[in-house]
Amino acid sequence: MLDVRGIILHFRGVAALSDVSFQVKPRTIHAIIGPNGAGKTSLLNCISGVYRPQHGSISFDGHDISRLTPSARTKLGIARTFQNIALFKGMTVLDNLLIGRHVHQHTGVLGGGLYWGFGQREEIEHRELCEDIIDFLEIQHIRKKVVGTLAYGLQKRVELARALALAPRLLLLDEPMAGMNAEEKEDMARFVVETAEERGTTIVMIEHDMGVVMDLSNRVTVLNFGEKIADGTPEEVQRSKLVQEAYLGEPTDLSA
Repeated sequence: MLDVRGIILHFRGVAALSDVSFQVKPRTIHAIIGPNGAGKTSLLNCISGVYRPQHGSISFDGHDISRLTPSARTKLGIARTFQNIALFKGMTVLDNLLIGRHVHQHTGVLGGGLYWGFGQREEIEHRELCEDIIDFLEIQHIRKKVVGTLAYGLQKRVELARALALAPRLLLLDEPMAGMNAEEKEDMARFVVETAEERGTTIVMIEHDMGVVMDLSNRVTVLNFGEKIADGTPEEVQRSKLVQEAYLGEPTDLSA
C-alpha cells in the first residue's frame, strides 16, 4: 500500500531524516516510534505532502506520489490527523465532518446556489456518510455541539471522525492518544483497531505509549535522530538492543 524509499530531509543543513525506508502492507496498523525529535512527524509530513524531501521516493498503491500536492494525495485516498488538534473550533461536530467530505463534492457554484436537484441529493448523501461515522465512533450525543466546547478527549475523537469522512484508504495518525486518560485511550485504541479491521483502512500511526504500540501494531518502524534503527514485528523491535538504548540509554526489557 505504501512504499517509502531512501527519504532524506534537511532543514538548512540540519538532517531531519536520513535515508529512511519502510513498507506498509494493506489493511494493517504500522506504528512509527522513537524518542522526541526522532523525525516521526517529519516523516508523516513527507507522506502527506506537507514537506517535500530532497531525496527519495514515496509510492502509494503502486503510484509515485513524491511530487504530488497534499490535496492531490488526499484525492487518492490519504488522510491524516494532527499532533495538535486542527479542528474548526467554532463549528459543530457535524459541520467539521462535512468539511472532511469536500474532496468528494462535485456540485459547482451554480448547482450549489440553486441547491435543488443534484446539489440537494449530494448533500443528503454526504450527511448520511457523516452520520454513519458519528455512529461508528459513538459521538451521537455531541453531533450538534460546537467543537470548542468539548473535552480534549472528545475533540481527538472528532478529529479522527473528520479524517474518516474523507473515506481514506491510508490513514496517518499523529499521536491519536496523546493527552488522554486511561479510559479515553482504551476507547481510541478500540476505534483504531476497528477502523483497520471493519473498514479495511491501512493505518500508519505515531504513538509514544509503548503498551498501545505493542498491543495494536502489526509492524513497527523505529527512528532515532532521523535514522531508522529497527523495523519489524512488535516482538522483534522490543528485543532490539538499539531500540532499548535509544529509549533508555542501555538495553532492557521494554515490555516490563
